[in-house]
Amino acid sequence: MSVQNNYTLLKENIEKKKARVCVVGMGYVGLPLAVALAHKGFYVYGLDSNASRIKKLKSAQSYIVDVDPQEVVRLIKNKTFSPTTDTHALKDSDVIIICVPTPLRKVKVPDISYVVKASKMIAHHLRRAQLIILESTSFPTTTREVVLPNLMKSNLTPEEDFFLCFSPERVNPGSRRFPLTKIPKVIGGMSPRGGRLAKSLYSKIIKKIFLASCPEIAETSKLLENTFRLVNIALANEFAIVCSKLGISVWEVIDAAATKPFGFMPFYPGPGTGGHCIPCDPLYLSWKAKKLGFSTRMIDLASQVNHCMPHYVVQRVSSVIKAQGTSLNKADILILGVTYKKNVKDLRESPALDLIEELRRRGAHVDYFDPLIPYLKVGGIDSKRIALTKRALRRYTCVILVTDHTSLDYSFIQSHARLIFDTRRVYRKRYDNVRML
Repeated sequence: MSVQNNYTLLKENIEKKKARVCVVGMGYVGLPLAVALAHKGFYVYGLDSNASRIKKLKSAQSYIVDVDPQEVVRLIKNKTFSPTTDTHALKDSDVIIICVPTPLRKVKVPDISYVVKASKMIAHHLRRAQLIILESTSFPTTTREVVLPNLMKSNLTPEEDFFLCFSPERVNPGSRRFPLTKIPKVIGGMSPRGGRLAKSLYSKIIKKIFLASCPEIAETSKLLENTFRLVNIALANEFAIVCSKLGISVWEVIDAAATKPFGFMPFYPGPGTGGHCIPCDPLYLSWKAKKLGFSTRMIDLASQVNHCMPHYVVQRVSSVIKAQGTSLNKADILILGVTYKKNVKDLRESPALDLIEELRRRGAHVDYFDPLIPYLKVGGIDSKRIALTKRALRRYTCVILVTDHTSLDYSFIQSHARLIFDTRRVYRKRYDNVRML
């Protein structure tokens, strides 16, 4: 089959929604994408190596906040969505979208082993007239220098027999304002034809599409988005420290600055950054830049500032309770909220975990409460969340408010806690028992 026939066949199948799609990875990125495509009428395989995860999908058990498990079951019954561990789904699909994790190793080096494994697996099943899209965030050139060489082991010709693109995920877990379908999509194809095919697919679920000239543009744009946030959050965190030393409220300073109608965008301090996007993604760019002989000083410094925030919070809490006649090594501390983001059941890089470790290292007794996390293991120590009662709250020397879940009764907590250290500005009014970051 000629390149024209491969392209035309794919284009026609996508436009008529006859194309079968396989989303590799049923996590925070892959599952919402698979459901959105299936909801629009595509037949979608949800491929994941985790058999337990597939079992949960089939039995209406929720593990992703943005996806209604009953909707998943409905799509399965309607035969538009098929969660599976069977890799033969790859050969049966016209479009394959890679949504696997790209974590950082402990030494801050990118771990793209999941991407490598997925691309090798796809190569084993690759056939003509297929579109492959990488959504997993990685360093620039990953699509061209890592994924493409693996796919070429199939002995098929890229951009003739099959087409390859990069389109960065932009999910915002837990956001009702910006669900997946309302976030513009960036696409960088290895060729204009590949880009147009991906645009044809994504335009069925997303209105605004930006076609970049190559995968490297799309890859780097994702890293710029999150580096922008990393740097500005670090700036807000540094201002919080300075304002504390000045004896003024950083929150009021930000409110005052935000009245300017141009040239300013408010960012807010906190106990640290969590998840994958902000603490990890910029370091992919930093790592790649070092390989090219350039040091990304802004990224590295911002990362360092944010990384030190849990330590700063512990210092502040220590000072606050010392002023009340208690030392940290004799204190009972309650961590309120341990997930990295409000209303999202995700512990990745959560600053609460660093806080707990540091507090314990300095001799404090630490418990936690989080409505989404019944059990927790930090530093080899297993914990069970406490019952958030009046009696329990009165027992703690200090309650550190780390993650501001909307389901928490903050009035109840303020009424019964002896002391609260608020890192999220939940308490806008002044209370005698509340101290602000």
